[in-house]
Amino acid sequence: MSEHLTTETFKQKVFNWEENSEWKYEGDLPAIVDFYADWCGPCKMVAPILEEISSEYEGKLHVYKVDTDKEQELAMAFGIQSIPSILFIPVGDKPQMAAGALPKETLEQVIKDVLKVNAA
Repeated sequence: MSEHLTTETFKQKVFNWEENSEWKYEGDLPAIVDFYADWCGPCKMVAPILEEISSEYEGKLHVYKVDTDKEQELAMAFGIQSIPSILFIPVGDKPQMAAGALPKETLEQVIKDVLKVNAA
């Protein structure tokens, strides 16, 4: 299951931008962060796909969700202009952002290429 993050839990599990000026990932596994809103149609299309990925890649990566309406400070810190925006975070490398409702095949390709994680 994906996990919903608040600004506080994001700082603990992903990145604390108040303490670090340079990117420093706090997690142990690669992660995907879905910036979404409840009223957003394309976000609703991506949500079940990310849930599938969360179960299929369990123990290999984290899937997090951030409600941009509730966590406006966090959305602003990452310059989220459009939703859904999906942040891919490899361990030990820079994160990459993708905007829009990506199909599952594309997400899996990015997981493989950027996060260096293969499906079971």
